[in-house]
Amino acid sequence: MPGVLIRGEGVAAYTCAHLLDAAGNAVAVEAAGRPKLPAILLGEPTQQLICDVFDQPALFDGLPRIERRVVAWGADPVTVPHRAVVISETDLAARLRPACLGEVAKPGWTIYAKRPLPAACTEHEFGHRSATVHKVSVKGDTAALWIESVADGWLFLIPQGWLLAVGAPAEELLARSQLVAAQIQGREDAGGRFAAHPRVVSPLCGPGWLGCGAAALSFDPICGDGTGYAIREGILAAAVIRAAERGEEADGVRSHYAKRVVAAFSRHLELCREYYRTGGSGPWWESELNALEEGVAWCRAELGRETFQFRLNGFELERAG
Repeated sequence: MPGVLIRGEGVAAYTCAHLLDAAGNAVAVEAAGRPKLPAILLGEPTQQLICDVFDQPALFDGLPRIERRVVAWGADPVTVPHRAVVISETDLAARLRPACLGEVAKPGWTIYAKRPLPAACTEHEFGHRSATVHKVSVKGDTAALWIESVADGWLFLIPQGWLLAVGAPAEELLARSQLVAAQIQGREDAGGRFAAHPRVVSPLCGPGWLGCGAAALSFDPICGDGTGYAIREGILAAAVIRAAERGEEADGVRSHYAKRVVAAFSRHLELCREYYRTGGSGPWWESELNALEEGVAWCRAELGRETFQFRLNGFELERAG
C-alpha cells in the first residue's frame, strides 16, 4: 500500500491517520504549528461519532458539561436544553493523537490539513466578520451557555471562562449587551483577531493529494458544527484513498470527495443564513447575510446537477446503486 503524508495535526488529520493506519497504510503526520482554540463545545452526536471512530467509549468522561443554553437572538431570551462537553483543542488533539506518527519516504498521497496548499488553490471567502476570544470570570450558573446578538455582531459565552465576540470589538458588543454582559465579572484582553466567516478553497483535491480540515474550509462558529464536519472530512478522505487503492478510478473518487465537501459546506452556509436572517437588521447583519447568499450560489454552481456515484458504507467508499 502507498504511504500517506498528512500535513497538519487537527481533528481531520488525526481521523485520517487513525483510519489509514488501521487499514495498513504507512502514515506520517507533520505538526501544524498553529495556535489552538482554548475551548471547543462538542454536542452529543459529535461526541458519539468521535468515540465510534476512535473506538474509545469513555473518551469524554470527566469533562465539564453544558446542560442548557440561554439565547437572545433577535428576540427576548429563551432557555433550551443543550447537551455538550467543553474541551480545549489541545486536550482534544492529545486524546485523539494516533500512535502512527512515523516517516514516509515517498508518499503516494498527501493530505493537506494545514497551509500552504498546492499553488493552484484559490480561497473563496463569504463574509468579512472577525472575532476575538477573551478569558473571563463568570457569575453563577456553570452549566449554561449564553448567546446573544446585538447591533454589530454577537456574543458567545462559555461558563468555563471564555467569551467569543464576533463582529465589532468586544467592548462595543458588551456595551450593547443585556444578557451576556450581566454574566461577566471580569475580562482579559484578547490575544488578537481571527477570521470567523466561512471560507473554502478550490480545487479541493488533485492527483495524489486532498485538502482536508481547516486548510480546505472553515466554518462560522455560530453553528458549533466545525469539529463534527472535520471528523466526517477525515473519514471521507481516508475512504477515498482506500477506494483508489482498491482500483476505483482516481479522478472519479477525487471528484466525489470534492462534491461531498462542497455539499457539506453548502449546508453549513444555508444554516448560517437562517441565523443571520434573524440575528439583527442593521448594516452589519445585512452585509454578512448578502455574503452568505453569494456563498450558497457559489456552491450551487459548483455542484451543478451531478449525482453522486459513490457512497460511504461505514468507513469504506463504495459505488452507489
